[in-house]
Amino acid sequence: MESWYSFTWLRVSVPLTFLLPLLVVVVWTKVRNSATKRRPPGPTGWPVIGNIFDLGATPHQDLYKLRFKYGPVIWLKFGSVNTMVIQSPKAAAELFKNHDSTFCDRKVTEVMRSCSYNQGSLALSKYGPYWRIIRRLCSSELLVSKRVNSTAALREKCVQNMTRWIEDDSKASRASGGSGEVQISRFLLLMSFNVVGNLMLSRDLLEPHSDKGREFLDAMEMVMEFSVKPNVADFLPFLKWMDPMGIKRNMEHHMGRALKIVAEFVTERVQQKKHSGTEKVNKDFLDVLLEYDGDGKEGPHNISERNVTIIILEMFFAGSETTSSTIEWAMVELLCNPDSMRKVKEEINSIIGLDRKVEEKNMDELPYLQAVVKETLRLHPPVPLLVPRDATEDSNYMGYEIPKNTQVLVNAWAIGRDAESWDDPLSFKPERFLGKNIEYYGQHFELIPFGSGRRICVGFALGERVVHLALATLIQSFDWEVSNARSPEIADMTERMGITLRKLVPLKAIPTKRNSAQGNI
Repeated sequence: MESWYSFTWLRVSVPLTFLLPLLVVVVWTKVRNSATKRRPPGPTGWPVIGNIFDLGATPHQDLYKLRFKYGPVIWLKFGSVNTMVIQSPKAAAELFKNHDSTFCDRKVTEVMRSCSYNQGSLALSKYGPYWRIIRRLCSSELLVSKRVNSTAALREKCVQNMTRWIEDDSKASRASGGSGEVQISRFLLLMSFNVVGNLMLSRDLLEPHSDKGREFLDAMEMVMEFSVKPNVADFLPFLKWMDPMGIKRNMEHHMGRALKIVAEFVTERVQQKKHSGTEKVNKDFLDVLLEYDGDGKEGPHNISERNVTIIILEMFFAGSETTSSTIEWAMVELLCNPDSMRKVKEEINSIIGLDRKVEEKNMDELPYLQAVVKETLRLHPPVPLLVPRDATEDSNYMGYEIPKNTQVLVNAWAIGRDAESWDDPLSFKPERFLGKNIEYYGQHFELIPFGSGRRICVGFALGERVVHLALATLIQSFDWEVSNARSPEIADMTERMGITLRKLVPLKAIPTKRNSAQGNI
């Protein structure tokens, strides 16, 4: 009898020995799956690397395609980084209206820590006293309506210089036997750069043949290139010390070049202030930053020269790239849609005429031009995934449990193509905005190219003025045509990701001066 019990126990205990680990695995899997069900839906990732290979060279487009399978809120893991993607107006409204404070920090990539850039940056600094001070200075000193209005003449000068450069370049092309074709994006960037230069430093920094300006622009272009390169060290933190792809080393070099050039401008101004016995009447933003001495509230009593340098450099990044890329896309769409080009040209002709130059104060009289800009921003937001946010604490978002330190991407590109919000969303139709009160100031969540909430782009009001003025001037000053050889390139809407969303093949077109009344351009 005893041996029978021994035999029976042996028959039961041996299988249990093997089944127990299996049981533990099954229970653990059920617990994990139960927790996962509280996350938004998304594709299953690979071990360790997660969903890295689900995204390619145009991640905003890849995420947009995932929406049709997984819905407007998607969960991904990039290595060890939890990521939530927002891709509908409703989900964006929930984020910005009810969870803005929870997701108000920034997810900073390793490369943007180069030269401690993130610590001085307005866009990338942590939400706190320093950020609030710089934001307040921008809002009250640089971008307040009174100052923006008072600097209209500077922007108009920069835009008129651009049209002169375009005309000169086209004439030079014809003189050498060419067609007179120009690369529009080059002159748009020069113009945008000088607009920022005048507001920040009270000077033009670039002309088509400026060596110093070219050196600065080259350094900035390299910084912008490396800032968006996928870096495995961001997703697998244990590799950060190795910098296996060399991206941060390259960024340190080029960021250092750009910061050195700006630091020279800052040092020069500091020396001028020391030796000047009088206070400037018309102060630029560099003066404002250098003279800040605290306001009796939170934060530092002054802003270090290092951080002043970083802030000025950031304004060049943000102000020049976003503006020039938006105008280029608008010109591309108008050349691909001749009926829209005809309508905006007729509006400018009838309201402004050909005998006087268009000015910023005329923009309210040009509703179709405004609709063209809105439609361009809907289809081609400058930063398609906005600037990544970071969860400061665990939260419940739309019924999902979102853990602290989750990266949050808002796909403004996908939101602009939301079929529930827009009729025929893939077509360029400025008419959809006529007679409708839809703006891009962060309150209409179907159109948020500049974001929303407390971390909305601080410079969008200034950028708005430059985009409208420059676009109207290009249309008023020239008739534009595309050679037959270029037609396929113009129609090709293939995108290139950088700090902003660019056209892969830059726009080239032939300008013909429209009137002699602006012969002084």
